[in-house]
Amino acid sequence: MATIYDVAKAAGVSPKTVSRVINDDGPVRGATRDAVLDVINRLGYVPSTAARVMKSNKSGLLGLITGAISAPIDGSTPTGLPDFFIVQGIQSVISRSTKTLMIADTAGDEDRIGSLIRTFLEHRVEGLFYVADSHSKVQLPLSRPDVETVLVNCYDDLGTASVLPDDRGGQRRLVDDLIARGHRRIAFLTLDPETDASRLRLAGYSDALAAAGIDFDAKLVRPGELKGGQDERLLVRQALDQVLALLDPPTVICCGNDRLAMIVFASLRQMGFAIPEDIAVAGYDDHRQIAESLDPPLTTMELPYQAMGVRAAEWLLQRVEHAGPALAPEPVLVEGALRLRGSVGRPKSIDQARRKPA
Repeated sequence: MATIYDVAKAAGVSPKTVSRVINDDGPVRGATRDAVLDVINRLGYVPSTAARVMKSNKSGLLGLITGAISAPIDGSTPTGLPDFFIVQGIQSVISRSTKTLMIADTAGDEDRIGSLIRTFLEHRVEGLFYVADSHSKVQLPLSRPDVETVLVNCYDDLGTASVLPDDRGGQRRLVDDLIARGHRRIAFLTLDPETDASRLRLAGYSDALAAAGIDFDAKLVRPGELKGGQDERLLVRQALDQVLALLDPPTVICCGNDRLAMIVFASLRQMGFAIPEDIAVAGYDDHRQIAESLDPPLTTMELPYQAMGVRAAEWLLQRVEHAGPALAPEPVLVEGALRLRGSVGRPKSIDQARRKPA
């Protein structure tokens, strides 16, 4: 393998001149530069990254830890790949910079995170991303304070910079739109109540009702998902039976995510209801595989995974390249887009909405 001394000898210059050409950190005449570059190409010389790092204290490397690569994909069930889309958003930004992104996968084992962080530190990364597959609180053995770190789709109690989806604001915007269309009896099938997303979206639902002067009715809120793996189809059917049997039934069903909305579509049709003619349905996620394949297509709120990755990457690059401003102690919230499709229209009268199947 050629060395810098081999290049210097073949080009008839000093090793210091070769170093100036490689690092572009000193004056070199054009003809000399061309001669050195020609020899580098001819000999296949590869500069020592370690030496350059020692000199500049900049490795040009960023590390990313995720479980997206090894996450199992069950082809029988349409599910999202949130962490994968976040990684795509990060890479789309880093690829336009001078930095190189190194990605390490946890293989589903959180105990590996500490060793992966240590490996990245050994490679002198200038910054770290940790990407979670759900909006959640984490406890990580984070890096030294001199290595910038950003958490994406998660947060901790240490005040580490984090980028999250605006679940509360997103649900409020969706319900605001339903109210503007004339819906005032709005049922809500929640995700597992122990999750951050479920808690925040329920708060957003309540915010929208309060802003419109509509009383919160606990009978309209039912779980569509529970921890422990209870059959979702049975749970959704029970929830629909309960809310549609009310004296003042809902004119629209809000679902905790698009997967639940897909089950609601099937259940309502089995019960003899037409969507949106008899009752409207809205989801959350904008999982296109589901939302655009349903008939009619599903109105839903986007979870802005790629935008979250872009925001995290832009901030980290500013920090490591230009000593940009730190993120606020509170997480940065990224808004999604409201996707209006055919599953929601204006409500019928209450009597019509209570139509029993033939």
